[in-house]
Amino acid sequence: MAKIALITGATAGIGEACAHLFAREGYDLILTGRRQDRLDQLAQNLNSTYNVRIAVAAFDIRSKEHVAHHLETLPAEMKLVDVLVNNAGLSQGLDPIQNGNTDDWDTMIDTNIKGLLYVSKIVSNWMITNGKGHIINLGSIAGKNVYTNGNVYCATKAAVDALNQGMRLDLLPHGIKVTAIHPGAVETEFSEVRFKGDKERAEKVYEGFTPLSAEDVADAIWYVASRPAHVNVNDMLLMPTAQANAGTIFRG
Repeated sequence: MAKIALITGATAGIGEACAHLFAREGYDLILTGRRQDRLDQLAQNLNSTYNVRIAVAAFDIRSKEHVAHHLETLPAEMKLVDVLVNNAGLSQGLDPIQNGNTDDWDTMIDTNIKGLLYVSKIVSNWMITNGKGHIINLGSIAGKNVYTNGNVYCATKAAVDALNQGMRLDLLPHGIKVTAIHPGAVETEFSEVRFKGDKERAEKVYEGFTPLSAEDVADAIWYVASRPAHVNVNDMLLMPTAQANAGTIFRG
């Protein structure tokens, strides 16, 4: 029987790249995201290319009720999840704390922290029952280094870093692996979402250097997921060559 990977935020960027990579490696997939049309198109493409089983579930990860409903109503055979990629996350705004938009704060906290927790609670219990599993949490260099005007986004990714360490301890007796991947600058829809559709401003974020691609990060995720059963990568920091830390990028 093929292994199964559940990937959140699969409709674009790193999540979509992971879906392609895990499907290519023969995994059946559970793909989640907010955009039903994109999920359906991705599932069709992957199925026709790789001939793997795919279940899709369109919901907003911020809703505890929707997460529970869509995951718990999956077929029993799809709950034998081997790898959970907690990829769904976002940033909103880039303002100093005194000017911050509290709605943006709520969106980031509810998505990046609470959404990750809602999914992890359900899937970790499946893994405990199944006696195996690997949870891979998408953090960020922002969770390691705070940068100017990053305040709340950085705080949410620092929380992911802490939760990753807590999960590693809590799930240790059950033989479940836990890993965090912390990328630096990755050129995806991230900045466009942060700047609420301002493509020109988003493009300037990546001017003058070569950022990571979604495929680069997916490759790192596959690397940790494909290690032998006795090997766990606890924490990986993945940076463009031109970036030294969260706030230092050499733009040639």
